[in-house]
Amino acid sequence: MVSPNEPPQHGHDYEPQDAVESVVPMIPIVLPMVGAALMFLLAFIAIYMA
Repeated sequence: MVSPNEPPQHGHDYEPQDAVESVVPMIPIVLPMVGAALMFLLAFIAIYMA
């Protein structure tokens, strides 16, 4: 008999999705945006300090 807390398996192994694998496709979009924001903030601080 199957435990009520165990999910039923219908011939497929259950593999939870890895957090890193879900983030990797977004890297080409997010990385340049973060870089641009960082450059803007550093330039703003340099102008403010001058």
